[in-house]
Amino acid sequence: MTQGMIDTGTDHLLANLTGGVLTLTFNRPEARNALSGDLLQALGAQLSDAEVNPDVRCVVVTGSGNAFCAGGDVKAMSDVNTKGAASPLETLIHRQRLNQRSTSGRLNKMPKPTLAVIPGPAAGAGLSIALACDLRIMSSTAFMTTAFAKVGFSGDYGGTLFMSQLVGTAKARELYFLSERIGAEEAARLGLTNWVVAPEDLEQRATEIAQKLASGPTVAFSYMKENLARALTSADVHDCLDLEASHHIHCGGTADHKNAVEAFIAKRAPVFEGK
Repeated sequence: MTQGMIDTGTDHLLANLTGGVLTLTFNRPEARNALSGDLLQALGAQLSDAEVNPDVRCVVVTGSGNAFCAGGDVKAMSDVNTKGAASPLETLIHRQRLNQRSTSGRLNKMPKPTLAVIPGPAAGAGLSIALACDLRIMSSTAFMTTAFAKVGFSGDYGGTLFMSQLVGTAKARELYFLSERIGAEEAARLGLTNWVVAPEDLEQRATEIAQKLASGPTVAFSYMKENLARALTSADVHDCLDLEASHHIHCGGTADHKNAVEAFIAKRAPVFEGK
């Protein structure tokens, strides 16, 4: 099994695989971990590998320093506005689509649990990436903001979809139009984060959650994730029931299920191997 630090090709993204947990850390603390081209390319590459790497059983996304991710690099945007875009409009749109699918899209769709660990501000596209994850844990001093309206953008990286799913369309419109800050406790009340902890407890609690996910029934988790995603997109109860039936029976044939049944009967804790 691969263990330890992984070379991402850039200092803007750190990667570490330990005990089945791949931790990806945005590493531009001087810019509140704002997204750069190198960071996005490396993030997409790491997620692509994680999706099919059996050694990876849980993916954690976090930020270095006192921020999660400030979203797009506004200073870089200013340079583009001054110098002009280097590529035609259609090329820029296509590149943006590819970047979004390889990052937020992959976090949301990959058949493995994903966890955003938010030590500080999650803004704009940074917030979108956090919302793309299955679960979120925040420091009590962190906050969220869509931020797009403040710089004349409509929003990207799937935030409008994820936000609407989590809080409903009316509240999502409010948060996008007004771009107000949402403190950690308010984020928890709205359902935008699963846990809020003291800053000094964030790393330990996040590690506990990630390890629990990585040591869980990997195959069952993948089917759970697909079932839950289908529940959001299909209005037909029979579609959801049929998908659940197929996945449930498949799980019954896994080694994890059989071992867990024996462990239950023997009154001992199961050990899941992801098979």
